[in-house]
Amino acid sequence: MTAPVPPRRSGRALLVWGVAVLAYAAAVLGRSSLAATGVTAAERFGVSSGVLSLLAVLQLAVYAALQVPAGVLVDRVGPRRVIAGGAVLVAAGQAVLALAAPFWLAVAGRMLVGAGDAVTFVSVLRLIPSWFPARRVPLYNQLAGILGQLGQVISAVPLAAFVAGAGWTPAYLAAGGTAVLVAVLVLAVVRDGPAGAAAPAATRTAGGLGAALREPGVRLAFWCHLASPFPGNVFGLLWGFPFLIGGEGVTSGTARGLLALYVAAGIAIGPLLGTLAGRFPRRRVRLIVASVVSQALAWLVVLAWPGPAPVALLVAFVVVIGGGGPASLVAFDIARAAVPPARIGRASGIVNVGGFVSTITVVLLVGLLLDVQGAGAPADYTLAAFRVAMLVQVPVWLVALAGIARASRRVRARPAAQSAADGNAGARFSRSAV
Repeated sequence: MTAPVPPRRSGRALLVWGVAVLAYAAAVLGRSSLAATGVTAAERFGVSSGVLSLLAVLQLAVYAALQVPAGVLVDRVGPRRVIAGGAVLVAAGQAVLALAAPFWLAVAGRMLVGAGDAVTFVSVLRLIPSWFPARRVPLYNQLAGILGQLGQVISAVPLAAFVAGAGWTPAYLAAGGTAVLVAVLVLAVVRDGPAGAAAPAATRTAGGLGAALREPGVRLAFWCHLASPFPGNVFGLLWGFPFLIGGEGVTSGTARGLLALYVAAGIAIGPLLGTLAGRFPRRRVRLIVASVVSQALAWLVVLAWPGPAPVALLVAFVVVIGGGGPASLVAFDIARAAVPPARIGRASGIVNVGGFVSTITVVLLVGLLLDVQGAGAPADYTLAAFRVAMLVQVPVWLVALAGIARASRRVRARPAAQSAADGNAGARFSRSAV
């Protein structure tokens, strides 16, 4: 791990971190823009629910597929250039989506957004250890992930209102222009490390990607990340707004408010989870499992409620699922503790694949199940159809929890001598992680 940052550099470190987080927020804005404008998108392109979900799935598939290459890239060339390049890709994707008339152009635009989004967060995670002391890295990881979600608030309220008022094309062009400005700011402000410190790319370690994949702690973190964020992602990235207005029957204003509350809940819960994870490292996996079980119960209660759920229940529901994102960030702390600094990018990329594999699976299946029930267009949405479609989450929860249990046993059973021979913190990690 890098040496502690001297106090005189703390202001510079916060500035670098803040600009990097701004870039992540711009990527999240691009990622989540369809959530609040999904009904408008379906009408604009004349597509069914299944096809609309395919648009989101392709973007997320690109994101998931590029996670490991992004981790390798940022370990080799440093985070500054990768973050700036990601912002440019997001900008290009938003511009293409703004001008798209045929649906295939919209698909191309979302794939560009997915590529830019894919490289951003792992780069931010790679940047933080170079600027902050090791004891503060988990807190700044949490805060980066949480504050980056403000991009989702922007998509849920200002962007949606801009689309309704000025139209699709001006709104998405403005979103793309914002990403361009962020790229310029990153190049002007962000550096890979303090002056005189070794750049991240200067560190090399034997084994690289293969060693990270073989590490039981990384596999445990993968399953934890697969389990924790997808219930909220399904809600926040695409199906939350249609579910609320087409299924639960709330007004558009209430639905947007609930989407904003979902993000605000994550911002509030994140520091608490980060503090608990730092204070009780032996309980990190249990914290994640508690979040997963709570989200499952919240979804099942809302889906089982006779008739539309009362607004008070929906408020409690979005607060609970809002904790899934912060819980997934604890998985990165698990992975970081299991590998040496030179593999953090690779390990983070591997872990980040988990949540997006589960998200892609559920987002796609929800759309397909709506189509099968004859609820393929916004005018045909019903609460009964959404109840059936959303139950596809149940088998994913069961598989993910089984994966966590199996990986936890392997971490506990790993011989300390083998962990020490790998040149990482595995011996200490295996005793404290679970």
